[in-house]
Amino acid sequence: MTESGEPGSLRARGEEALGELAQAVVDNPVFSGALARALGAGERAASAQRQAIGALNLAAEADVERLEQRLRSFSARLEAIEDQLDDLASEMASLRRRAAGHETGEADSGDAA
Repeated sequence: MTESGEPGSLRARGEEALGELAQAVVDNPVFSGALARALGAGERAASAQRQAIGALNLAAEADVERLEQRLRSFSARLEAIEDQLDDLASEMASLRRRAAGHETGEADSGDAA
C-alpha cells in the first residue's frame, strides 16, 4: 500500500471522489431548489412562531433576559439603599445616645446645684 501523501493513494483518490460528488450535488438544480425551499421553510416557521408568541402575549427569550437584567440592577440599587438606611439608623442611634448622655449630665449637674 502506498503512503497517504502520494497522489495515487487511496486516501487522495477518496478525497477527490468526495469533492467531485459534493460539487455534483451543489450543481444539481433539484438539490439547490430543495435546499432553498428547506431554508425558506425554516425561516417561515421561525417567523410564525414569533407571531404566535406575540399573539398569545407571551414574552420572548430576549424580553425575559432584558427583564432579568433590569431586576438584577434593581436588586443592586435596593441593596445599596438598604445599606444607606442601616448607616443612617446607626448614626441616629449614636446621636440619641449622645443626646441621652447630655440630658442625664445636665440633670446630674442640676441636682448638684
